[in-house]
Amino acid sequence: MVVGARRAGLSISQSAQLLGFSRTTISRVYKEWCEKGKTSSMRQSCGRKCLVDARGQRRMGRLIQADRRAALTEITTRYNRGGWATTAEDPTGYHSSPLQIGKRGYNLHELTKIG
Repeated sequence: MVVGARRAGLSISQSAQLLGFSRTTISRVYKEWCEKGKTSSMRQSCGRKCLVDARGQRRMGRLIQADRRAALTEITTRYNRGGWATTAEDPTGYHSSPLQIGKRGYNLHELTKIG
């Protein structure tokens, strides 16, 4: 947009007013285009980085599906705790994901009561 406005003959001030950007931005973008032939967008590197990777998102989805009425604090506690700490704490007799426990008919809410 900036390059097009400038190439159409608009001044920096006119381009800034038309597009709603500052004159500095118009000047910088047009200068970069003149020198490099392209303009770069750094939008993908802006903002807060993801705190949870794809595996963590899948795990979170399974926790939410297993007990859809759980409060945010309960889900957060379960997520941060990880899996079952020991086999003794696992009422099914072996390590299982919350989703597998839910499929076998166990009530996940009762299994993971918070102290």
